Amino acid sequence: MHSQIMNIDTYLNRIGVTTCRTPSLAYLAELQRAHMQRVPFENLSVMCGEPIVLDEGLLYTKIVERGRGGFCYELNGAFGWLLRGLGFDVTRIAAGVYSQAEEEFGPTFDHMALLVALEGGRYLADVGFGDSARGPIKLPDGQTEDVSGRYRLVSVDGGQAFVLQKTIGEIENWRPQYRFTDQPRALEEYVSQCAHTATSPDSHFTQGSICTIATPDGRISLSDDTLAITRHGRKEQHAITERAAFDACLRRYFGPQFV
Repeated sequence: MHSQIMNIDTYLNRIGVTTCRTPSLAYLAELQRAHMQRVPFENLSVMCGEPIVLDEGLLYTKIVERGRGGFCYELNGAFGWLLRGLGFDVTRIAAGVYSQAEEEFGPTFDHMALLVALEGGRYLADVGFGDSARGPIKLPDGQTEDVSGRYRLVSVDGGQAFVLQKTIGEIENWRPQYRFTDQPRALEEYVSQCAHTATSPDSHFTQGSICTIATPDGRISLSDDTLAITRHGRKEQHAITERAAFDACLRRYFGPQFV
């Protein structure tokens, strides 16, 4: 394993949080929101063939020292390490992501998220699912709302599992995002599915570049052919027709370290 030691102050500076405080629900919510607004969900390493190694020290190096982002295994892998360093009671959980096209949940280790136990409850915390909840959601049936939509947990299988659902707008059209149990998982358990996600031609993560980040009033998303900027629910899309334009958008909206 990599011997990197996490500098908590450096990590907090990376996400724009200035104080190290006692674990609380309010502090967890601040950390989650800040992480999502400073560390993008991106697959640029996947697209250029850079190996994804699930080691906390290496994830810290990439996200904090190199100023990059990543996908769920990287983002929640690093964020969980930060939370533990701050004194939170954290466990990793595995989730099957829902496919709208196939109308079913994917494999158990499709996604990594976190459960945080505090203040007499347990909360789902997730900084690695792209356009998803920006704050913790209490098990078994909590709800939250932010600029990206409304979210809720629904217990299934007699309370043995949970489904995260999302709806946008005033009409309650709840759609599943992923299904998980509260079984604690070791980082090594995600290795096989992470490798498949990062290398398989069947994985949507190998089909094209994506770099997306939450903003206080919406989201900025860049793909190979489109820049999408959402503010207060209104989306503007701009066509990307050449690599130079893609790189220029990366520099402008995400930083020179991404090019």
